[in-house]
Amino acid sequence: MHGTVNHRRSIRLKDWDYTHVGMYFVTICAQNRECLFGDATEGKMVLNDAGGMVERWWSKLNHRFPAVQTDKFVAMPNHVHGIIAIVHGVEA
Repeated sequence: MHGTVNHRRSIRLKDWDYTHVGMYFVTICAQNRECLFGDATEGKMVLNDAGGMVERWWSKLNHRFPAVQTDKFVAMPNHVHGIIAIVHGVEA
């Protein structure tokens, strides 16, 4: 493992089964929080090739996983945020 590890407190609900139907706000950070997805320039996010790839895969999740519907999505330089709806129960 490289660099300092940031131990953040989990906000996950202790006894919640995240395969249940519902909407979930998801944040995914790049390894070591490296700015891999593009740059914020003049208050606007400009995706690079990697950021564009992440955005395209986000849009394909609905087709890859029938139990999932994607909603809003935003890529930042070192992380992405999105809302995923589990529309019917999934098997673990």
